[in-house]
Amino acid sequence: MRRSWMVAVATGLLAAAAPVFAQGADPLVAARAAQAAGQAGRAYELLAPLADDRAGDPAFDYALGLAAVDSGRPSEAIVALQRVLAVQPNNGPARAELARAYAAIGDIDTARAEFDTVVGDPSIPDPVRQRFTRLVRDFDRQIAGGADELTGFLDVEGGWDSNINAATDQTSILLPAFAFLGPAALTGPAVERDEPFVQVQGGLSGSTAVGRQTRVFGSVLGNWRDHLRSSFVDQLSGIVTAGVAHTLANRDVLSLAGQAQVFLLDGDGYQSSVGAVGRYTKRLTDGAALSLSAQYYRLNYDNQPLRDADRFAGSVVYTGRTVYAGAGGGREDTRRAGADHFSFTFVNGQVGAEVPVSARLAVQGGAGVEYRDHDGADPLFLAGREDVRLDLSLGLRVVLADHVSVRPRVTYTRNESSLALYDYDRWTAGVGLRFEF
Repeated sequence: MRRSWMVAVATGLLAAAAPVFAQGADPLVAARAAQAAGQAGRAYELLAPLADDRAGDPAFDYALGLAAVDSGRPSEAIVALQRVLAVQPNNGPARAELARAYAAIGDIDTARAEFDTVVGDPSIPDPVRQRFTRLVRDFDRQIAGGADELTGFLDVEGGWDSNINAATDQTSILLPAFAFLGPAALTGPAVERDEPFVQVQGGLSGSTAVGRQTRVFGSVLGNWRDHLRSSFVDQLSGIVTAGVAHTLANRDVLSLAGQAQVFLLDGDGYQSSVGAVGRYTKRLTDGAALSLSAQYYRLNYDNQPLRDADRFAGSVVYTGRTVYAGAGGGREDTRRAGADHFSFTFVNGQVGAEVPVSARLAVQGGAGVEYRDHDGADPLFLAGREDVRLDLSLGLRVVLADHVSVRPRVTYTRNESSLALYDYDRWTAGVGLRFEF
């Protein structure tokens, strides 16, 4: 058995040193050369057409199995490697690759059992044995549900906001109910105001296994925003989330979480909510995912009880390595009589991307749009209200060190409303320093 390891190593060195010669020799030799050069797909293409004629030859089946597992075909690798072991039950390399193939299809139990056999083979060199031992420990963690996780971030940002109170730029407005008095003057918080700001955001999230496929998770997020010349729209908010996630046999994930939020304005309570979010996440290729979610929140306004409402929403979101896109909609219903104009139906959509320019620089951008159609007629304007809000953002992520980045960005918001009082636009420009762990 020790000799088989020496032969395998010698063959690999020969293949790496003489690829030109190998291409003109036996396809098995050519495939080994391609495999040694990191071209597993090419090796598989050379060997797969020969399987009907050469299956049963342990050398051929081992090369085919190795090429298949390394080129993303673990099911084919399992068949080929099992043929090797049927003839050579003590072939350690073949059993190790078979374990790796089982792991690739998600059969961790079988993979671990095969690796146990390999680790106990006295003919395996110590460096190889140590690598297999590390893999077995990884499998043990997966079987137990995975390791505990704790991550967090802190983001400190400063900048300028053209419209801190999201108000109209008009100085007077005509109210139909009081038209006989002429246009009403708008002053103070009713008119847009620009100011510099400082903002701090941070969060912690963690999870732990309670079973092989089930984890509980939780997070705490906070945000503080201070405007340097006035305080009437200074903001403080916090969100606490706790839930459970279950991974299905096909690696899709079902989760259910409860969530509580609180929002303060100028140091006083403004809004609080409690709710639940259910989500189904479908894993796609290349690290992408498709998520379907349903949400319910009970909203309470401290000083505006007429606005207390129940909010129902649903969404579908695609997330790739560099892009995301989503669409959703829902309904917010007030719970008190005489407040129908605060109820509305909405639909929205968003797209975004983070495109790497270099190892330390990426361009970030996003766009979102939401349409709202309010019920009834507004009591001041004696008309219904419809809003279309557009949000755009563009920025950079510059990596300064591991887990530290600086993020300059600009944002633009345009809310086009059928009622002039709610029609506004807003620009912000800022630079943030972000720490992650």
